[in-house]
Amino acid sequence: IFFQEMTNVTAVLEFRLLGFSSNPHYQILLFTVFLIIYIFTILGNIIIISVVTLEPQLHSPMYKFLKNLSFLEVCYTTTIVPKMLANLLAKRKSISFSGCMAQLYYFISLGATECYLLAVMAYDRFLAVCEPLHYGVAMSAESYTRLAVGSWVTGVFTGFLPCLMVSRLHFCSYNLIDHFFCDISPLLKLSCSDTTVTEAVIFTLSLLVLSSCFLLTLVSYLFIILSILKIPSTSGKRVTFSTCSSHLMVVTIYYGTMISMYVRPTYDLSSELNKAVSVLYTVVTPLLNPVIYSLRNKAFKKALEKQVIRH
Repeated sequence: IFFQEMTNVTAVLEFRLLGFSSNPHYQILLFTVFLIIYIFTILGNIIIISVVTLEPQLHSPMYKFLKNLSFLEVCYTTTIVPKMLANLLAKRKSISFSGCMAQLYYFISLGATECYLLAVMAYDRFLAVCEPLHYGVAMSAESYTRLAVGSWVTGVFTGFLPCLMVSRLHFCSYNLIDHFFCDISPLLKLSCSDTTVTEAVIFTLSLLVLSSCFLLTLVSYLFIILSILKIPSTSGKRVTFSTCSSHLMVVTIYYGTMISMYVRPTYDLSSELNKAVSVLYTVVTPLLNPVIYSLRNKAFKKALEKQVIRH
């Protein structure tokens, strides 16, 4: 009897991911679309990493941060998409408990790291535009390394507490996750424990990370815009803003979706809307980053053309 009670309360060894649709035709269509997006995402970000690495003219902190962001996007989307693709074709769409917690940890950690990197990249653009004479000293190789490593290390530690708290919840015999990956919201809904404290802690942490990084980014761009407005010539304003516009677009897309999802005191979004918004920041945004940065950056396009001709 004791073993049966423990099984009904805590012994969930795997979860079943319901995904998007049970219709096999839709499953194949979604698999094809997401596979194409994933391939282009990986290729696009690898091209950015390769070009920045091979082209000496792109060895400035701005492009080194971009290389970090591209590497992060490869890791971030790979945490979610391959398992999602496998489940779209599988009859039994399952993930082990340990695999689910690992996916949740990497998802949170890499997402937090992206917030820190985007904030650091905004600070780099602030120094370049507002303090051009001191930029070389303020953003030295040592400063770049400290900021880049700090973003990654802080991101790694950010994921520990939410993942630990979710993993310690009790999950009853009902183990169906109404999502395509192990996200916080469906796991909290699935738990038969009192999730009040866990929700409060995760909400507070999300608020601190997302809001503080977004505020730092916003302040940086406020000073950048004020500096641009002081430039007398229209062409000068256009050239200066073009160096920041790509990053600003990425920031707007990323923070818009993440804040709408996680900076809320309760996780009461409908499952379908939850999935739709999740697709934006787990599948679409990692693809948009290389597209935005490569198409809107003249220096990068020239470097890419040079590498293509050379090879």
